[in-house]
This record gives sequence, structure tokens and C-alpha cells, in this order.
Amino acid sequence: MKPNRVKKMLREGQFTCGSWVSLCSPIGAEVMGLCGFDWLLIDMEHGAGDYQTLLGQLQALAAAGETVPLVRVQSNDPVVIKRVLDLGAYGVMVPGVRSAAEARAAVAAVKYPPEGIRGLAGVRAGRFGQDPDYVRQANEEIMVILQIETREAIAEIDAILDVPGIDVAFLGPNDLSGDMGHVGHWDHPEVLEAIAKLEAAANKRNIPLGTISRGWEAARACLDKGYRLQALMGDIPLLIASAKEIVSHFREHPDVAGR
Repeated sequence: MKPNRVKKMLREGQFTCGSWVSLCSPIGAEVMGLCGFDWLLIDMEHGAGDYQTLLGQLQALAAAGETVPLVRVQSNDPVVIKRVLDLGAYGVMVPGVRSAAEARAAVAAVKYPPEGIRGLAGVRAGRFGQDPDYVRQANEEIMVILQIETREAIAEIDAILDVPGIDVAFLGPNDLSGDMGHVGHWDHPEVLEAIAKLEAAANKRNIPLGTISRGWEAARACLDKGYRLQALMGDIPLLIASAKEIVSHFREHPDVAGR
């Protein structure tokens, strides 16, 4: 098993950048994998893909270079987590974790015994049984990323982050603002207070923070707060923004607008 470069960087206090990948396309994933990101996260919670499209994207990323493939799973389900890891993900993001019990369940689903409950088999991640070290190395190399995105999780954040085996506490600002009754308003005072509580709890325990940034300026502001796993963009929003910009320039040109 190749070492998880991103996990090593985080342990050394380095900052990493990545992107959401939601196009369900092996070619799209391969292109993104050639762009220099430390990691790419394939979204299976809100993305339209299935295990077959996930397989194709993981194969494409393996061919593209050093970008570490992560996957956001649909739910905190050990069967789902097992299948995603068996296909070759180097980390899973578990959405909607609300309690220490749910955090322990997520960690256990990622780890092989005796640290967890992940089932053993000759899977793609271990080169179909031809990598004799995979099972021994997987518990150390695979990342556990928990999404903190509800009022309940913020209230229980100290107990959640005291669970051993958590590699990143990932702020979900959209869902958190919505759960608190301030949909889309990340800068509402109540939301900011909740975010500050998460940041303090994670930094106290030296657990790297993660989040989604709205552009470079927002990402830069997060660096001093301990956000070492930042999604700078997503493939679909980038495609939309780029397409709209060029079409807008075309429509506004005098030779086009005047006809």
C-alpha cells in the first residue's frame, strides 16, 4: 500500500488543498488529478454516481499521479464505508456525525480488527489479495474525516473529538447554517459562534480542521485558524462559472448585442 501523503502532511502540520469531484466521470477525475491538488474528494452523498462510476474515477486518479483519492460516503453506514474502501479510497468523509457514539462507529467501520470491524477480503485496494501488507498498513494510512454540520454536533463537539482515530474535523458550513435556522448565512453571529467552538475544540486537540472555501481569499483567511484540509473549489461550480463567464462576454460584445 502506498503511503498516504496527505495524512503525513497533516501530521506534520502542513496545509493541504483539494477539490470536490462530482461529475462522475473518469476523464473528469483524471483531468482534476493532473492539476496539482493534494487530494480530491469524490462526492457520493450528493453526487449522482454509484460504485461503478466510483471505481472508474479511482482508477483514473491512480493513473494521474500523486493526488490522494478521498470519498464522501452517503451515510455513516459500515457496509457503505467498507465497499468504498475496498475499491481503493484512501480516506472517507462521513457526513452528519452528531455524537461520540456515531464518531466511534465511523472510526470502527474504517479500521480492520482489532481496532475496528471492517471485513477482510481480497479487494482492489489490496491488489486483489496480492499486496500482503495492505491489511497491516490500512489502519495507519486511511483517513477518517468527520463532518460537523449540525447544532447537536457542536453541542457535543468535545466528546466527539475525544474519540481516538479522527484525522480531520470537517466543518460543513451550509448544513450547519441551515440546521441553525440561517440557511446560507455562514456569517450569521450564531453560526460564527458555533464555528468558533468547533475550531477551539479541534485546535486544542491538534486535530486538523477542514472546510469548503469560497475562493482563495476565504481559504487564505482560514489558514491561521487551523484549517489544514481545504476544498478550494468543485468541478461542477468551476464548469458553470467558466461557461457563464465566456457566454456573457460573447453576449455583451457590440457585434453580438447590436444584432
